[in-house]
Amino acid sequence: MEKPFILQMQGITKEFPGVKALDNVNLNVHRASIHAICGENGAGKSTLMKVLSGVYPYGEYDGNIIFDGKKMAFKNIKESENAGIVIIHQELTMIPELSITENIFMGNEIVKRGLIDWNEARRRTGELLKRVGLSDDPDTLIKYLGVGQQQLVEIAKALSKNVRLLILDEPTSALNEADSANLLNLMIELKSKGITCIMISHKLNEIAAVSDAVTVIRDGQTVESYDVEAGHVDENKIIKAMVGRSIENRYPEHESHPGEVIFEVSDWKVEDPRIPGRMLCKNSSFNVRAGEVVGFAGLMGAGRTELMRSIFGRTIGIYHGGTVKVRGKEVVLDSVQKAIKSGIAYVPEDRKNLGLNLLDSIRMTIVASNLDRIKTNRLLDFNKEYAAAEEYRKALGIKTYDVNSCVTSLSGGNQQKVVLSKWLFTEPDVLILDEPTRGIDVGAKYEIYKLIHELADQGKAVILVSSELPELLGVSDRIYTIFEGEITGEMPVADATQESLMKMMTVTA
Repeated sequence: MEKPFILQMQGITKEFPGVKALDNVNLNVHRASIHAICGENGAGKSTLMKVLSGVYPYGEYDGNIIFDGKKMAFKNIKESENAGIVIIHQELTMIPELSITENIFMGNEIVKRGLIDWNEARRRTGELLKRVGLSDDPDTLIKYLGVGQQQLVEIAKALSKNVRLLILDEPTSALNEADSANLLNLMIELKSKGITCIMISHKLNEIAAVSDAVTVIRDGQTVESYDVEAGHVDENKIIKAMVGRSIENRYPEHESHPGEVIFEVSDWKVEDPRIPGRMLCKNSSFNVRAGEVVGFAGLMGAGRTELMRSIFGRTIGIYHGGTVKVRGKEVVLDSVQKAIKSGIAYVPEDRKNLGLNLLDSIRMTIVASNLDRIKTNRLLDFNKEYAAAEEYRKALGIKTYDVNSCVTSLSGGNQQKVVLSKWLFTEPDVLILDEPTRGIDVGAKYEIYKLIHELADQGKAVILVSSELPELLGVSDRIYTIFEGEITGEMPVADATQESLMKMMTVTA
């Protein structure tokens, strides 16, 4: 017998100035199921979920929401949460200066005799953290957690509420394979307990593994919606529906022609500022040649991001030694400005906090790291600024009707393209890409991969940090592995497999 619908969204239409984000979208979700929503960046997936969860309140959209047989008119998020609908947004909403416990129970405090019962809150936090696979102390401040760990805390927070329909927007985009598998298993467990999950994801292998139904949205319209059997999803069918064409190969073919070594790091040592004596980077040494893409693989917390950030202007950790050479000349990169002037650019993993000023326009953001390029007679030339922003909007396919728009108006994936544009505008010799395709759809990923290869063909040295081993194997020429702050191995892609990389990612050298 077919499960009844817990949710029906009928004819949902949502417009922004100059853009129709949703155009008569329909969505039917069975009770106690995992329903995947797919689509390119800017297709309208997140907008649809914001309508459902009350972020865009009743009256700001057309159409009907039927939840558990009742027509709903949510005026805000609180009303949707009271009905049992909880959304975890792609961009994290944790407050860095508060503890895990404080973040989880903010607005939902446990009160006893008129006072917050922090002992009980900590106890429940410990239980929730175990459910999502975290062993951190409930009193740990959020700012000391990585992006992936913060994502798991977001999920723990959702589970602390009386959730009946859990919406996860790109829930595994910042997680490594082990943590992603843990989360998918958690979703299956929730389904067995009667909780319905809607998952927005670009990771088709994960959709294929756990989904009971798939809906594909393209250009604000529903183009496909059908039930499936978990483990038997046709990924190629989804891709064709998403992008309007088939993509035969997820990774573009490329012939590499590496030149001389132009970037070299030797004996790099950085200490954790929070834990005296604990080293974030242990005598790390590596090099990158001109025209080469070098990947860095490691589990969450292995130290990949710490290594790259400590090199790029020493923006993390306490420097204890090591040298950096660019084109054979030693450089001291003790500030971001010096790193940029030395021809190094860094696209950070956390685009929201480290890559963007969300209050700026797209055009201002793109030129921000190299204002000298848009000066005329020592003054900023706004015509040059606009022309530069338009050039990158077209080159990277940033979906916006106007580069004067605020960065916050863009989808997560398009924000990532703006970050890439900002650093490409500096015309670097060495480009460090830390999770550059996180939260980007399969079609846009392909374009990013092509761009990476084009940059390598221009003679640039490209470093690619990624949690996705297939991505590293599909794009890189060589791969280094990191475990507990130490580089444990190096392997040409021709000799590498996921199994061989995983072995080097889990043992010391």
